[in-house]
Amino acid sequence: ATVSEPAQKCCTENIQPFLASILEELMGPVSSGFAEVRSLFDKEVNEIIQDFQKTNDITKLKENVDQLMNLPFNSGKMEPCYLKVNLLQELLQDLKSRFKVYHIDFVIQRTQNFMQELMANAVYTFEQLFSPSRQADSAKVATTIEKVKLRVLK
Repeated sequence: ATVSEPAQKCCTENIQPFLASILEELMGPVSSGFAEVRSLFDKEVNEIIQDFQKTNDITKLKENVDQLMNLPFNSGKMEPCYLKVNLLQELLQDLKSRFKVYHIDFVIQRTQNFMQELMANAVYTFEQLFSPSRQADSAKVATTIEKVKLRVLK
C-alpha cells in the first residue's frame, strides 16, 4: 500500500507517455524482420514452382519440398531475416539508459526465435496443404503450389 501510489505516479508520469512512441519505434525492425520471413518463404516456393515447370520431375519436386521443410533451420537463408531485428540493439540501448531495460540480447533472440517459429509453421502448413496434391496431374502441380503458397501467406 505504501509503494503502490508512488509507483503508479512514477509510471503515469515517466513511462506511460512514452509507451506509444517506444512501441512504434520497436515495431519497425520487428515488422521488417517478419516481412523478410514472408518474402523468403515466397521466394523459396517460387523457386520450387520454376524448377518444377522446367523439369516436370515429381521426384525433384519432392526433394525441393523436403528442402523447404528445413528452411527454418537453415541459418544461412534465415540470416537476412535475423539481421533486420538486430537493429533493435541500437534502439534498445537508448531504452536501457532511459528506462533501465536490461537483457537486450534476450529480446532480440526471442524475436528471432518467433521468426524461426513462424517460418516453421509456414513450411509445415505448406507441406500439409500440398501433400495430398502431389499425386495430381503434373500439369496442375505448379498451379496447385501457387494456390497453396498464397493460402499460407494469407
